[in-house]
Amino acid sequence: MKKVLLGMSGGVDSSVSAVLLMEQGYEVIGCSLQLYDADACSIREGGCCTPKDICDAKSMCASLGIKHITLSYQDMFRKYIITPFVNTYLEGRTPNPCIECNYQMKFGVMLDTAEEMGYDYAATGHYADIRFNDATGRYELCKAKDRAKDQTYVLYRLTQHQLAHTLFPLAGYTKPEIREIAAKHDLISSKKPDSQDICFVPDGDYAGYIRRYSGNEEKGGVFADKEGNILGTHGGVSRFTVGQRKGLGIALGKPVFVVSKDAKTGVVTLGDERDLYRREIDLEDVNLVSLAADGEYRLNAKIRYSAKEQPCTALIKGDKAHIIFDDEARAPAPGQACVLYDGDAVAAGGVITADSV
Repeated sequence: MKKVLLGMSGGVDSSVSAVLLMEQGYEVIGCSLQLYDADACSIREGGCCTPKDICDAKSMCASLGIKHITLSYQDMFRKYIITPFVNTYLEGRTPNPCIECNYQMKFGVMLDTAEEMGYDYAATGHYADIRFNDATGRYELCKAKDRAKDQTYVLYRLTQHQLAHTLFPLAGYTKPEIREIAAKHDLISSKKPDSQDICFVPDGDYAGYIRRYSGNEEKGGVFADKEGNILGTHGGVSRFTVGQRKGLGIALGKPVFVVSKDAKTGVVTLGDERDLYRREIDLEDVNLVSLAADGEYRLNAKIRYSAKEQPCTALIKGDKAHIIFDDEARAPAPGQACVLYDGDAVAAGGVITADSV
């Protein structure tokens, strides 16, 4: 019997994943990750590692008759997720910590733990699919049946080894179907709401969190137009992201958007919406998934989780890529991921560079 270490957040997706894996004949152990201290996460409900969530996961495992363990990785989470998150904002870019958490924690240390325990796979309740392509000899990360919940964008960093030892039981289900299965098995998570926002920023106040974590008051700066004319002042570049219109704290008599920002000078450049569009961007830290070699490819690009895919030409060389969109892309933000798709499969992905905007 194959053995699976299942990441369990206490939510409906991971609990139904346990049911499905057991029905498929796997031996399952539930695993919750304690990634930040209890005091910090106890103020927030609906996260992914609050004491209540871990307690819920333990209860669901007990009701299903399977073992549950809790792994504590606060130091690693601080080193690999929180500190880079804070530093990236302070450097004037916009990070996506969920991508790094999936790569470093869920399919990094959790998978390592599974292998050390002699287990065959790690699994989670992500909406994605993994297939092996006989023609290329590579594992492919593919979109889930429920396109509205598909999470391949935040999983693009997974390596071939990680994909080979990972299971996504929800690949062929929609979210309503998952809730029906949970209700059928009387799981306490059947009506539990989905988690929202970044788990370790309980109130969504990124600037406040960065200030508390770093222990420093960020230096303010100025708003300027494209010509360099000073328009006003602000409290720090970490408060803004490219494309932002609301919450700027400045009134100019017309809608304006953050076009770019420079952490070194403290200048946040504002402009019209048309100033946000880019025909070309550059990527760094590129990870090849279904692709196996450098080259020029016709693909579809997604520059943020909620964005629509756009046709493009991708010129990939090593861990760098140059992307040329067929139609201009709106507000590519340095620090965010650009994920490239070949049909349903993730071809590659990388981080948008600062000089792209």
